[in-house]
Order: sequence, then C-alpha cells, then structure tokens
Amino acid sequence: MGLRVLVAEDDADMAKMYRIALEAKHHTVVITKDGEECVRVYKQEVDKLGKKPSKYEPFDVAVLDYRMPKMDGLEAAKKILAMNRAQRLVFASAYVKETLRDSVRQLDQVVELIQKPFEPKILVELIENTAVVKELEDINRMLADMNHTKSDEEQINELLNVLKRIQKVGF
Repeated sequence: MGLRVLVAEDDADMAKMYRIALEAKHHTVVITKDGEECVRVYKQEVDKLGKKPSKYEPFDVAVLDYRMPKMDGLEAAKKILAMNRAQRLVFASAYVKETLRDSVRQLDQVVELIQKPFEPKILVELIENTAVVKELEDINRMLADMNHTKSDEEQINELLNVLKRIQKVGF
C-alpha cells in the first residue's frame, strides 16, 4: 500500500526526480510548484473530506522545499498545520540547522528534515520510515519541557542530534 505524498518544490527537475523515485515505490505523488499552490491543493483536499482531517488525511506526508517563491515552506507549513495540526511534514533544505531553528520558533515543533542535495532513494527511505512519526511526537513533548537554562544554540544542537538519530537518513 503506497503513501499519499504532497510535494512543494519550485525546481522542476527536483520535482520530477521526487515523482519518479516515489512512484517507483508505488506512492501517489501530488507536485506543486510553490508554497501558495501547495496550501491551495491541501485545502482543496481537506474540503473534499467534508470533515476535520485526521493524522494521515488528506496526505500521509507533505514534503516542502524550505525556500520557494511566492510562499516559502515555513509559511506553507504554518497554513497546513492550521488545517491539520497532526500533518506529517518534511522540510527539504540545504540549511537544516536554520530550518530546525525556524520550525521550533515559528511552528512550536520539530519537523523532519532532509538536507539538500540528496539522492532520491534517501527521500523515499525517509518517507517510508513511519516509525519516526511516533518518536517525533516524543521529541515535540520533550521540546515543550526543555531546560530553558540552556542557550538557544545548545537546544537546537541537541534537537538536531536527536532528529539525526531517529531519522537515520536525510543528513
């Protein structure tokens, strides 16, 4: 059984690479070219459900390029999470530490990361590793209880190390 994957990627060649790699593993892929289109497609799918979406609705995972025109991945993530707080998100970024810091500050949670550039099989492995979802929930509970005597930089480094350990791929 394949996963439903929403992708926001402004580089057409990268988007094609995502599609080929994911569809080869029997996943259903919806590609959008920027954050604005991604949010619009997500909302349309939520509206089709006719109810409040649950954890794996309307997509099992949304892969967002961190930097895109019109609306970046972080802003798109905020809007998606406003519709479905449980949506699994993966940021594709060359700047994982900055991306993690921004997700913690602006989304109040840690999301999965994959560092660009990457091989398509790494993305597939990351997406198919659904066990990471439970561990990520634990990390986000830990985030809420973090020792605030540590510096912001120490906390981000600690979170990054934990995320690297549970993801096993993507860095």
